[in-house]
Amino acid sequence: MTHEEALPAKNLFLQDLSKLKRCMATDGDIGPTALSPSKDGSQLPPQLPVYQQDCHLEGHMRVWSDYLQVCLHPRSSFVIHHYNSDGESSQLEAFGQGESLLHDPSYLEELEDRLHFFVEECDYLQGFQILCDLDNGFSGVGAKVTELLHDEYSGRGILTWGLMPVIQNTGVSRKDFYRLMNTVLGIVHLSSHSSLFCPLSLSGSLGLRPEPPVTFPYVHYDASLKYHSSAILATALDTLSIPYRLYCSQCSMVQLADAFNISGRKVVTAGAAMPFPMAYGQSLPDALCRYHLAVPWTSLSSCGDQKESCCFTQSVVLRGIAKENYTSNLLPASQPKTALHACDTGEEVLGSYLHTQCPETVSASYLLQDPCKVLPPYPQFFSALLNKQGFLLDKLPSCSTATESIPVLTVLQSSPILYSALYNLYKELHQIDVRRWAGFFSAGVELYDFQEALHDLRTLSQCYKTSSGLDESEDEDSD
Repeated sequence: MTHEEALPAKNLFLQDLSKLKRCMATDGDIGPTALSPSKDGSQLPPQLPVYQQDCHLEGHMRVWSDYLQVCLHPRSSFVIHHYNSDGESSQLEAFGQGESLLHDPSYLEELEDRLHFFVEECDYLQGFQILCDLDNGFSGVGAKVTELLHDEYSGRGILTWGLMPVIQNTGVSRKDFYRLMNTVLGIVHLSSHSSLFCPLSLSGSLGLRPEPPVTFPYVHYDASLKYHSSAILATALDTLSIPYRLYCSQCSMVQLADAFNISGRKVVTAGAAMPFPMAYGQSLPDALCRYHLAVPWTSLSSCGDQKESCCFTQSVVLRGIAKENYTSNLLPASQPKTALHACDTGEEVLGSYLHTQCPETVSASYLLQDPCKVLPPYPQFFSALLNKQGFLLDKLPSCSTATESIPVLTVLQSSPILYSALYNLYKELHQIDVRRWAGFFSAGVELYDFQEALHDLRTLSQCYKTSSGLDESEDEDSD
């Protein structure tokens, strides 16, 4: 007897996307019905209907493919059949489970075959960018993949982004301990085999009792919806990665990593101002002068609030501001209000601001005019005080309009705050008897290996300790 499950129903976005693809493809070419006349009489392909203004998709998004507009290559998806993505059973919930998957020759050979297929198509291979869950067994999968890439492609850049959902503080359970142990093992193993490792999350912290999720002044998102949180993190990642993705950029993945890797600091933090708070028509010096006592960005690495803006190294990207607004355009013989207003270029304005915030920090800054597009299926969770281009209005408009693009500022930092963030993770697990979680260790990780990883985490945290760091003498190991 054959039992066949019905295909899941497509949401409104996927339905319209399917219609557009059928309309645009006739035997692989764009057919005449797929074209619409433009103002100058030429023919343009149709655009996706902007229905989000009237119909939100929050209740119709279940998995990431529900809002994926990009067509994936058939060999780019690799399904793990041993585990379920949801439900109560057969969960990939422990680091050892994920790590053991790539000990299976069939999985390893298939992964290497797909990897070589794409690598051979590259004219110039900078390296690899890895997005990997930290809180579950995919932490172990990512650890083995980065180890494979590190061994096979020595000298190439490996930038790894460790992702975590917003954790609801509902008490400490077995699942919370598993999450914390996966996170510790993931940070240690992923950072050791990567050129650079950065945790990405909207949670306030990574510990057993996490702080409330971060907030943005002009974004009203629902932290419980991955549809919302993934949009924010994707926007940040799209902007953070600009320095090594632009054709005109002189910075490669390896060069970016080398700038941060001084003294063994392979873990970095990320932050973003989304949207960058700037009034329509305002100059960049005027916008930055509002933040002379604090930085405009919000942390996206669950490391808590940074009391000091100073750091060891940072890479800052600002996009979405027109070139005519880069400087203050002073009238002849007029006196500039600040040093920022006296700068001749936008690069000088941003560089001067970063130098003023922390004179001893090595900073690299990038300015782009292209904004970040937030068209469908991007969630419309922006404040009504933003216009279509994402700039601030003086008052609420008479009729609301959907935001189509936003200016974004992001920062990648090697910061002293990582000392307390990493060391606190070490303390939380060092002070408890992890042997009580026998199920975690039966999945493949030995107790000795976990204790060694804890020691490595403590050693890693020391790379970020400054003279003003916390005194940890009372927390030393007592052997």
